[in-house]
Amino acid sequence: MHNLFLAAAIAGELVGTSFLKSTEGFTRLGPSIIVIISYVICFYSFSRSLEGINLSFAYALWSGLGIVVSTLVSVLIFKEGITPAGIFGILLILAGVVILNVAGTSH
Repeated sequence: MHNLFLAAAIAGELVGTSFLKSTEGFTRLGPSIIVIISYVICFYSFSRSLEGINLSFAYALWSGLGIVVSTLVSVLIFKEGITPAGIFGILLILAGVVILNVAGTSH
């Protein structure tokens, strides 16, 4: 169950972050409401996931996947560029999350 809360937290963060650009500085009501609701879901779900998952692992996964998927959204949907150094950085983040999952925490 805690993993489902973590997945919901990650999804909420991704939806909220993806819609932030559409709020135009919170001047557009519809996208702004989506962002606020998404972040409420995100932080509630993240807090519930921590009842059964180590903070170090949960936060690394939450933030790491958030960075990676947000980058993909910016490149694929918003047509923003990424440099080879940016791609390398994303790969390092993914490697760090995998290492932390495999060897960094006791479960």
